[in-house]
Amino acid sequence: MASITEKNFTLDGCSIHALEAGPLDGPTVILLHGMKFQAQTWWELGTLDALAGSGMHVLAIDMPGFGQSPEHAMPPGEVLTQLMKKCELEQVILVGPSMGGRIALEFAIAHPDSIKALVVVGPVGVEENRAGLSRITAPVLVIWGEEDQVSPIAHSETLLNELADARREIYPQAPHPCYLEQPDRWHASLKKFLTDSIK
Repeated sequence: MASITEKNFTLDGCSIHALEAGPLDGPTVILLHGMKFQAQTWWELGTLDALAGSGMHVLAIDMPGFGQSPEHAMPPGEVLTQLMKKCELEQVILVGPSMGGRIALEFAIAHPDSIKALVVVGPVGVEENRAGLSRITAPVLVIWGEEDQVSPIAHSETLLNELADARREIYPQAPHPCYLEQPDRWHASLKKFLTDSIK
C-alpha cells in the first residue's frame, strides 16, 4: 500500500485540498473528479495506490466547492495553472471523468504544452469544445461505459476524429462512472496507457 498524505494548497486565496502519493521524482498525475465525487473517491477505489505503485507521483484534488475544498470563484483551469506553478510542475498527466474530463480537455486545449498525457472517462462538454480539440497533441486515452446515460458514447467518435493521438476503450455493460463499476479493468487500462505513453 502506498503512503497517502493529505495536503492543502493556498492558490491566490483559493484553498485546495489534495491527497498525495508516490515518489516525488515520478511523472505527476493529477486526478480530477466528477460532479458527485471527490479526491477521496480515488483513494477508496485504489487508484492512488495503483498509480503510486507504478512509480507515479499522484495528486488527487478537490475542486473548489467539492470534497474538502471550500467554494471559491477561481475557474478550474486557473486552479490547475496555479497548482502547477505552486508545485513547480512543467508538465502533468491529467485524468478526469465526466465534469473532470471537461476540465481536463479545456485545460489541455488552453495549455497543450503543459500536458504529457490525458485520460478522459465519459467527459461532458465534448461538442462545446470540439473546435479546440486539434490543439491537443499529447496522447489521449478515451474511456466510455457502453451504457452511459449521461454523456453520449457518440462523443467518443468526435474525440477520436479530432484529437491528434487518441485511443479508445469501451467498457461493456458499464454505466457513466464505468471506472467505479470495473476498477480492476480501469487500473489496468490506466497503467498500460501511461507506461506506453511516457516511455
